Amino acid sequence: MFNFGIWTSEFNNFLMGFLPEWATVLVECVIIAVLVLLTYTVLALFYILYERKLCAWFQCRLGPMRVGKWGLLQVFADMFKILIKELISLKDTDRFLFKLAPYLVITSSVVMLACLPWGNGLQIINYNIGIFFILAVSSVGVLGILLAGWASNNKYTLIGAMRSGAQMISYEISLGLAIITIIVFAGTMNINELVLAQDKAWFIFRGHIPAIIAFLIYVVAATAETNRGPFDLPEAEHELTAGYHTEYSGIHFGFFYLAEYLNLFIVSGIASLMFLGGWMPLHIPGWDGFNNVMNYIPSVVWFLGKSFFVSYVIIWFKWTFPRVRIDQMLSFEWKYLMPLSLANLVLMAVFVAFGWHF
Repeated sequence: MFNFGIWTSEFNNFLMGFLPEWATVLVECVIIAVLVLLTYTVLALFYILYERKLCAWFQCRLGPMRVGKWGLLQVFADMFKILIKELISLKDTDRFLFKLAPYLVITSSVVMLACLPWGNGLQIINYNIGIFFILAVSSVGVLGILLAGWASNNKYTLIGAMRSGAQMISYEISLGLAIITIIVFAGTMNINELVLAQDKAWFIFRGHIPAIIAFLIYVVAATAETNRGPFDLPEAEHELTAGYHTEYSGIHFGFFYLAEYLNLFIVSGIASLMFLGGWMPLHIPGWDGFNNVMNYIPSVVWFLGKSFFVSYVIIWFKWTFPRVRIDQMLSFEWKYLMPLSLANLVLMAVFVAFGWHF
């Protein structure tokens, strides 16, 4: 499989040929920042259209069809519309925190996006505790949502923010336990090592029953963590209008909107990394010819394909199941999902200790 690290190393050597080291690092950081922001925007636009088309398919409709061929330019029209909308400044809000909140939410998702391994040699941030770093950064987004609801000085936004905070903090436990279950099996928190360890077979196959249970728990918890249906109580329009971002307009509302879709991609990317091999191709031990053919598919295609598949499942949840009540949602986490996650973690530890895995 082609290693994109060859290209990045050659580009680094090219810059080092006529620039000092500090200038090379500065240029590379600027280029990476631009690429991350560009990728962020393109992915958000893609996911907006992706969900609209899937929603239409589930409901036997066509979805957006008027702007561009098959409606492909509809998201660009919406983007330009939201960019020219007025930023309304409300009278009784805490203006500093009101304006700070959307930037906290968007910063959290951008940093998590930069941690994902897009392909062989295509990773920006690679710490020894990479998974722990991702979980820590994801908590910043909760702070932005709470600030948005409180600073708006509106009872609907405050209730929506409190719901979102309770929901995200609660389901973050099960999500983290599902990830820890795989870390126990892999023996490392380094993102690159997690992917390389799945060279022979993906963890969802090698990890036996505990890995499958952890994957199912992760998908449910990730759906709730991203405030998506049927766990979209913080944005329950029949109760709270638009929830915690009711008072936002223009690009500030756009930040919340983009962050929601990018968080969908991020949790899907983490699922592909932890359970489905990340950018690693599908390899079957003993099938050398099949494995060689799989290696010809670019690693970026593998990662994006797996991420889009998990996103499809999460979107499927939203347009299939009815919205639950807030008490049902929290009871499900604390009474069922978290105890199951703890039991599954112990089960994985037993499997690893006795070698009962593939």
